[in-house]
Amino acid sequence: MAQNDTLIIRAALEGKASIYRDIKIDASKSLYRLAEAIVSAFGFDFDHAFGFYSGLTRTSMLRKHPMYELFADIGEADPGVLSVKKTKIGEAFPAVPHAMMFLFDYGDGWHFRVTSTGAWKKIAKVRYPRAIASNGEAPEQYPDPEADDEDTARYAINLTTGEKIKFGR
Repeated sequence: MAQNDTLIIRAALEGKASIYRDIKIDASKSLYRLAEAIVSAFGFDFDHAFGFYSGLTRTSMLRKHPMYELFADIGEADPGVLSVKKTKIGEAFPAVPHAMMFLFDYGDGWHFRVTSTGAWKKIAKVRYPRAIASNGEAPEQYPDPEADDEDTARYAINLTTGEKIKFGR
């Protein structure tokens, strides 16, 4: 891939392929910058560790190489894990199409299927990365576990009788 190329990367929420963002990004930028662009396109805060994985399922992602993690950049990665700050997007996505799993926030586990869908020449005076397509409403990064729909009923158990009691809205 030439240095003056851009890639179009589709990031789709795992299990919800209809919720995606297409991002045009300079192929010579780092995977760190791609992660930043994906997280921003979904309206999330860029405040957690992340990685890109060749395994495309949750069960295979930590078993298949290459894998790239922010942990490699801070000296806490397992052997064989590569850097997200030193690896160029064009190296990690050597062909079109090419797919990887992007895991953002190891605690909450936001999984995205990330696929290169096209390559283009850079356009002068255009800033990259840039979101070029969006489909579906992004979920809240930190949903309120106490939030209830008005129509959602809550239940409790009467400890004396064992009866299920409906209360709330």
